[in-house]
Amino acid sequence: MYMSEVSNGHASGVQVADEVCRIFYDMKVRKCSTPEEIKKRKKAVIFCLSADKKCIVVEEGKEILVGDVGDTITDPFKHFVGMLPEKDCRYALYDASFETKESRKEELMFFLWAPEQAPLKSKMIYASSKDAIKKKFQGIKHEYQANGPEDLNRTSIAEKLGGSLIVAFEGSPV
Repeated sequence: MYMSEVSNGHASGVQVADEVCRIFYDMKVRKCSTPEEIKKRKKAVIFCLSADKKCIVVEEGKEILVGDVGDTITDPFKHFVGMLPEKDCRYALYDASFETKESRKEELMFFLWAPEQAPLKSKMIYASSKDAIKKKFQGIKHEYQANGPEDLNRTSIAEKLGGSLIVAFEGSPV
């Protein structure tokens, strides 16, 4: 990886790959697009540290496209949780759709996944590198740290998004 491809490091010295920033921008901007383009929009993406632990990169094959939902994937959030590794940490972006009594909303959520069984060293480097990736993700309203699948149920996520105001998450009542 060339230095021109990565952005400045932070406290942990970890860099953030340009592709990570591009994906965030595309998910955040949600340009009005054709139905074909909307299908290619990312619903969820998982990021990990590179093998040398020096850069935050997109984890190969760990994404859900909007077009997959309802087609090959019935419950996008459940599928997203299933993509997270049992014994290692990750960062993730999830484009949550939810409803309040008044309206339907879509907002990005940033996750730090740090399961109990992850190695201590991994937990430490992911925790100390979180600021590096968060600085690139300007304007994220919802940040969530999960330490196990029990932290990632609809009720706890709805709570995070707006508590008792939320009546449905990803099309299912809360």
